Amino acid sequence: MIQVLEKRSLLRFLIFAGSSASIAWLLAAPAVGQKQQNQTLTINRKATGYRGIWYMNQPSGDEYVYKYSGGLGTYCAKHKPFAVYCDQVKKTFFCYGGTTADSNRKLLHMVSYYDHRTGGVPRPTILLDKKTSDAHDNPVISVDDKGTLWIFSTSHGTSRPSYVHKSARPYDVNEFELVNVTKIENAQEVPMTNFSYMQPWYLEGRGFVCFFTRYNYPAARTICCMTSPDGVKWSQWLRLAAMDQGHYQISAAAKNKAGTAFNFHPKTKGLNWRTNLYYIETPDLGRTFKSVSGHKLTLPLTDPETPALVHDYRAKGLNVYLKDIRFDGDERPVILFITSKGYESGPKNDPRTWTTARWTGTQWQIRPAFVSDNNYDMGSLLVEDDGTWRIIGPTETGPQPYNPGGEMAMWVSGNLGATWKKVRQLTANSPYNHTYARRPLDAHPDFYAIWADGHGRKPSQSSLYFCDKRGNVRVLPREMTGDFATPKLLKNDSKDQP
Repeated sequence: MIQVLEKRSLLRFLIFAGSSASIAWLLAAPAVGQKQQNQTLTINRKATGYRGIWYMNQPSGDEYVYKYSGGLGTYCAKHKPFAVYCDQVKKTFFCYGGTTADSNRKLLHMVSYYDHRTGGVPRPTILLDKKTSDAHDNPVISVDDKGTLWIFSTSHGTSRPSYVHKSARPYDVNEFELVNVTKIENAQEVPMTNFSYMQPWYLEGRGFVCFFTRYNYPAARTICCMTSPDGVKWSQWLRLAAMDQGHYQISAAAKNKAGTAFNFHPKTKGLNWRTNLYYIETPDLGRTFKSVSGHKLTLPLTDPETPALVHDYRAKGLNVYLKDIRFDGDERPVILFITSKGYESGPKNDPRTWTTARWTGTQWQIRPAFVSDNNYDMGSLLVEDDGTWRIIGPTETGPQPYNPGGEMAMWVSGNLGATWKKVRQLTANSPYNHTYARRPLDAHPDFYAIWADGHGRKPSQSSLYFCDKRGNVRVLPREMTGDFATPKLLKNDSKDQP
């Protein structure tokens, strides 16, 4: 493998000899020894089953133990997508933050698929040991129009490197290659070795558009965008917003545009405080950004009163926790988020109100949906072809109340979020909280969301689950003796059945 990498580097030099930018890139590229070190991180070995990582953040010194914690293999909301359905091979490919058989907290990047023709899954591929227990380093996945699977291994801040891998063969999870990606900086190609909260979207025939975060760039959480025609050579980073202490963002892409919704951290309040809701979009792969009404924006945005503002929640004293964003049939954005009175767990910050914001073409229509008991109760929104809105999320009280997650439920609205009906409770009488239900890109009805469970207040094992459009839940096998297995249907004795 190292010899192949050396030959590729030599070929690149021979092809581009005479190009100062390419020569500069070669001079800045990692030495062979560094390449050897990086390549050893690519494991390409099969695991013996599906096991998710348990993670916690910020001890709270109360009965809830942590600000948030649990089985966070599909964490966080600012990472997406975790799964992509590919009709060409009738498979849903997915990645997650896994762990070892003897540890619940060592992060391994895992990749696998669900075969819709057989109803089975292979043993997952261990791609990468990220050398951390931090689920902020969970991977995300994208698939290009050649069937190449791309895995972006993000990092929590700048203390650890980030990586990009691609599959050695189309639609195949058995072998991945480390990609030596570059970006444009000061008019030259330089190695790209760090990014946070990556959200890669592949647009057919046009390439990648990615939304991500760079720490202290200059805000503590500066949100950015970059593009690439091939996943290898990336554009100069475009700072989107850097108000006060920065932002969290969630993004989506449609055929003719890509957009991102974000909140912001007011100065002097600390990063646990996040408020307001903003939205911007690009029709031309990041060359220009506009407000939803078409107002051209000068970036980065630094004034909280920007035309990109969807709603002023700071004036109401409410925090905003972003969950999901979709485009409807007219390519208008629909944003899902939770509002609450503060960041601490417990009833004092109730209600945690799930809310949608929909652009009608002339105004934002903001409507409450239902409530749950934690700011980090994360679910996904699906906007279906017939106009149905569907949310899959942990809205029901779980075994660790007021900790992240709970019991999963499926909610449906047939009137653009004006009213919601809980059509099915998906899990019940669980030992651990379920949370971070993630919808696949181009979701197939047989694989509509994937998530993990885990104890909300202390380290535990974590299993992975997925459900179909009807709400039937299957659990991915924690232990496998063969190369393939059929996920078992989860028994649900909830009275809330269709």
